[in-house]
Parts: sequence; structure tokens; C-alpha cells
Amino acid sequence: MTTMMKAAVFVGANQPLRIEQIPIPKPRAGEVLVKVAACGVCHTDLHVMLGEVNFPTPAVLGHEISGHVVELGLGSKKVKIGQPVVSSFIIPCGACQYCSVGRDDMCEKFFSFNRLKGQLYDGETRLYRENGDPIWMYSMGGLAEYAVVPETDVFPVPESIAQNESAILGCAVFTAYGAVRHAADLRAGERVAVVATGGVGLNIVQWAKAFGASQIIALDLADDKLELAKQMGATDVVSVRENPVEKVKTLTDGQGVDVAIEALGTAQTFSLAVDILKDGGRMIAVGIAPVGTTAQVDIQRLVRRGLRIAGSYGARVRADMPEIIRLASQGFIDYRQSITATYSLEDADQAYQDLRERKIAGRAIVQMA
Repeated sequence: MTTMMKAAVFVGANQPLRIEQIPIPKPRAGEVLVKVAACGVCHTDLHVMLGEVNFPTPAVLGHEISGHVVELGLGSKKVKIGQPVVSSFIIPCGACQYCSVGRDDMCEKFFSFNRLKGQLYDGETRLYRENGDPIWMYSMGGLAEYAVVPETDVFPVPESIAQNESAILGCAVFTAYGAVRHAADLRAGERVAVVATGGVGLNIVQWAKAFGASQIIALDLADDKLELAKQMGATDVVSVRENPVEKVKTLTDGQGVDVAIEALGTAQTFSLAVDILKDGGRMIAVGIAPVGTTAQVDIQRLVRRGLRIAGSYGARVRADMPEIIRLASQGFIDYRQSITATYSLEDADQAYQDLRERKIAGRAIVQMA
């Protein structure tokens, strides 16, 4: 195996990703080396690229990958060499107070080491330039030909799962599942609204349908996203250009929805999701906003009408990823349907430019080969 690989390196806010040749990383104890097949293109990476989220540089972004195992670190027994796998964007340490009670979506070390410092949990990165200078990792640093991943976040997939397209199981599909299954605790027959139908929002539509929602209302600014939402299970679509609250109320007999899930991360979409709730309804905020973003809520209505507002960052990694893979492999959702664009690694920067300019209707992936 060659000792070098290509990676898309983030060198600073509002600067293009730069394709570099860097050494292939080595897995340490409890880790595996994955030859990356594809990596999803997510708004969360874009927030970092625009300087809206602080992250050390240089870094390799990309946090939802598929591929196959090519090397095992000392003591790694969960997967075998050659096995196709996917990884979620949350990398659980497996030992902190949250991981120990099954809430690895809130893993302390993931936030304090990886999201703040670009490190794995020994306080070091696995990526370096040839001269030894460190390159920090956003999750596993998936915008590269190889990635080191702790085995707590490596999940085998059956041959029936498409290798490249399955990359989005680790964020777009995973995040949507967590919002619907856990935060919303959706019950069959309930009415659901999905505010913003990009890669995550479209998969929320799919999971809401799979979990038995009787009505799924998709809201967005873009007509192509709304059309795709209809294809993926939305019973109704509403453009946010004109009176979206009034339109949702009309579609729900004047009441509003039981559950509204916001998937963009702006003050406007957050407030809209609250405004379309029925009395006693639940609003789930999923979209990541720039640091310091706030939204206004009518406290009197919140209290008197029994509304609930909750955040949802992702699913429970070790418990939910095998279930997500099983359900995807059995056709409960069509994870491939939300993928509307494909790029090469050399064109990774263009992918994020297109995402910023709203040229990608659903989810895009970067294919390594």
C-alpha cells in the first residue's frame, strides 16, 4: 500500500479547500483504518469553512463516511479487514458519564477533544503533513482517501447497502433518525411538519413516514426541495414565501401540527417551527446555527399552551447505527433518494460552494475514486 494519500485540507475561514498529498494515518489501539469510498457534504462543515464555528487549522473536514477496513489497531476486534463499514459523525468515547448511560450522542470527550480541538481522545490528531506538522480532524476527517476511526464508531454494512451512497447514513440519516425516534418520540397517527428540507430534512420526512405519521408537511423556500420532499413521503408542501403559518393551520383543520422539526438552524426557521405547533405540540431543533444565534419565543404561549421545545444533535451511536443500517437494508427508507449530486475529491470545494449557493436540492457526496 502506498504511504501517501490525497486529502482536502481546510486552511482558513473563507478560503478554498486545498488538495494535498499527506501521509496515510496509522490506527492506534482500539482504532481502525478505513479506505474511504465516499463522504457526505454537510452544512455543518460549511459553518466551519465560513468561520461561523471556531475550529483549529489546518484541518480535514468531512464527518459521514463509508468505505472498507484496511488495517486494525492493537486490540481491535469489532470488524475485519476488507469489511465494508460506515461511521457516524459522533465518535463516542464509550466511557464518559453520558456514554455509560447510553447517551453517547452527548459524549463529553467528543465535544471537548474533537469538536473544540480536532483531536481524538488521547489528545492527538492522526493526520500530519509530511514535515510532521499536525492537521486537525473534524470527526474522522472524512474528506480524504483514508481515515482513522475509533472502533466505537465503525459499523459493518451488508452487501445490499450501496457503498458510496451509504456514507449519508452517518449524518443525514442518523441525525434525522435521532430527531424523530428520540427527541420527538413520534407516535403513529401524529401530524408532523419539517421546516427546511435539505439533506437532513428530507430524511426526517422519510423517518416520519416510516414511524407512522398521518400527515407530513414539508416547508421550504426552494420548489425543487419541496418536490423532492413529496417524492420522499411528504403529504403536503408549503412554500415559506407567503403566509406559511396560515397555510399549515389550514392544512391541519386550524390546529397546527403535533410535531415540528426544524432542520436549518436560523432564527426565522426556529420561530416558524414553534408558530405552527398545535397546543401541547413539540418543536425539535436540529439545524446547527452560527455561534450566538438566538430566536424569540412567546413565553406566555409556551407556558399556557403546554408547548415543548427540545434540541436534537444526533441519534444514540452504538445503539441506533446498527438499527439504522438494518432498516435501510430492508427498505424501510430509501437513503439513496435524497442524494442529488456527486463530486470528486478534487472538486470538494466546489461541492461546498454549491451547497452555500443552494444549488444542491438534497444531499451531495464526495466520491474518492
